[in-house]
Amino acid sequence: MLGLSSRNATLAALLVAAPVLAAAQEAPPRYSEVVRSSRYIAVRDGTRLAMHVYRPAVNGRPVAEKLPVIFAFTPYRGRFRDKDGKIVETAQSAELGLKGMTDHGYVVAVADIRGKGASFGRRRGMQDRTEAQDGRDLVEWLAAQPWSSGKVGMTGCSYLGGTTVQTASTAPPHLKAVFAGASDFDKYEFVRAGGITGQFNTRPEDPLSVDLATLPLDEDKDGSLLKAAVAQHAANDPMALLWNTMPHRDSVSRYTQTRFWEEVGPYTYLDTLKRSGIAFYNWATWHDEPAAQVIIAAANLNGRLLMGPGSHCEPPPGVDLGQVQRAFFDKHLKGLDSGIDRTKRYRWWVLDAPEAERWVESDTLPGVGVTRTALYAVGGKSGTVRSANDGMLGMGAGAAGRDAFTTDYDVASKEYFPFWPAVLDEKGLTYTSPPLAADVTVTGFPIAHVRVSSDQPAGNVFVFLEEVAPDGKAENVAFGRLALANRKLSKAPYDTLGLPWHSGRQADVMPVKPGEAYDLAIALSPTAKRFRAGHRLRFSIRGADPRQRNIAEIERKPAETMTIERGRATRVEVPALQPIRFATTK
Repeated sequence: MLGLSSRNATLAALLVAAPVLAAAQEAPPRYSEVVRSSRYIAVRDGTRLAMHVYRPAVNGRPVAEKLPVIFAFTPYRGRFRDKDGKIVETAQSAELGLKGMTDHGYVVAVADIRGKGASFGRRRGMQDRTEAQDGRDLVEWLAAQPWSSGKVGMTGCSYLGGTTVQTASTAPPHLKAVFAGASDFDKYEFVRAGGITGQFNTRPEDPLSVDLATLPLDEDKDGSLLKAAVAQHAANDPMALLWNTMPHRDSVSRYTQTRFWEEVGPYTYLDTLKRSGIAFYNWATWHDEPAAQVIIAAANLNGRLLMGPGSHCEPPPGVDLGQVQRAFFDKHLKGLDSGIDRTKRYRWWVLDAPEAERWVESDTLPGVGVTRTALYAVGGKSGTVRSANDGMLGMGAGAAGRDAFTTDYDVASKEYFPFWPAVLDEKGLTYTSPPLAADVTVTGFPIAHVRVSSDQPAGNVFVFLEEVAPDGKAENVAFGRLALANRKLSKAPYDTLGLPWHSGRQADVMPVKPGEAYDLAIALSPTAKRFRAGHRLRFSIRGADPRQRNIAEIERKPAETMTIERGRATRVEVPALQPIRFATTK
């Protein structure tokens, strides 16, 4: 057991070591051959989308049995040649858990979304209703084929996870189960949390040469159809400009002429998703920005959850993602007793825990029911001073005081896609605790409360919870962000697990008066982390972050100076399973 404190003793029965994720010993593969075919499918408006179908085969011929279908809907090309000339096929992806799925009696289908790969058409907007309806049309086409049992499941991670949920939001009659990784539930909250645009979906568009590396379909003998399709992609709406030109949740896009954040937010269709009867399995990793969205989606869709370590769409170590999916799909598409019903609904990895305690199984989502411990920003030096801006983090509020920093916009990252925030403590204020007297397991969403003022009529606040090793090396554990103008708290249209929520609607934006202090409440990203004895906790605050791709556009000159007021108003509340105790220091 994890040594829970009495205040969290009710969780003791829910938290057990779970190093093996297989629901049951599955049957051996039935087939060893696969036959691929590809063709264009015309959806409701006549647009032709590229579809690849992989069927189990015996002696080179597809089996006659009607089988359930696993469908992936991708913007990244279903079948293409990489820079070394090697053929890459999404249907054979081990990372997505698709490799070998045909061996176990499934048909695998992969289609390019409109405006990408070998598909015709223009992409109006990432995961818009056009794309969602395309997914519905393709699901129903797959269900109607003579080799299909009529039951379809969808799978994917990142954008592909998003297409599964978007398709589900149209409630196709034959879509029975969705296995979605690293996707969002509230697109505004994901891309523009706190009113601040982050990195996701804001990168430059791929050149058309990427789509031209797609392999032509079977009927396109000379590649002329591929060239004609890719020529239409030149009219795609630019994703970065689409997001960056909609500052508010209810902004009307100049490209789509709709409230696009709401159009593409799955929460908008929550009632339809709940009534659809579709089974949901959500997964992600702790060191990835969609982690919060995946947990919120599981809470609202009554889905299963798998959270691993690692980065974006990285399968957990030692876990056969295909086997996990098959246990899920075997139940919902084949009606088999796969053993999944005898496992708890939620499974997650505890970072830096001993090997025997790395996996946790529970019927309660991570952090639900866990008491948060408030750690306050107080004055004085922490004992691990790295600059004049380094204060202490302690159990008591301490005397009132103020600390100031000037936003440093020189935070650009050398990484093209920095999935996890870098430690840049020298760019702002830090408050560091004494060393921990014993290990502490943190599970769930920390919450930051900051009382802050700006010397200009604007300002952004980025907050971080870090672990600091005895040698002084720091690691980011959780993070959040909020624009001062977006500080108003609102009631969310979905279950936020009690976390503070800011609507981002234009009517809720509030003026920022220079020199006036405001109280901010910021939900940090979730984690499950063993903070080790002898290590310290650090609360870091700054005004800019490398994952803002548009820093050059938003930088203010001169930069704003932000003042943090210490005392009870500035603290980080940590969901700790054990009492936080600090060692006595000299």
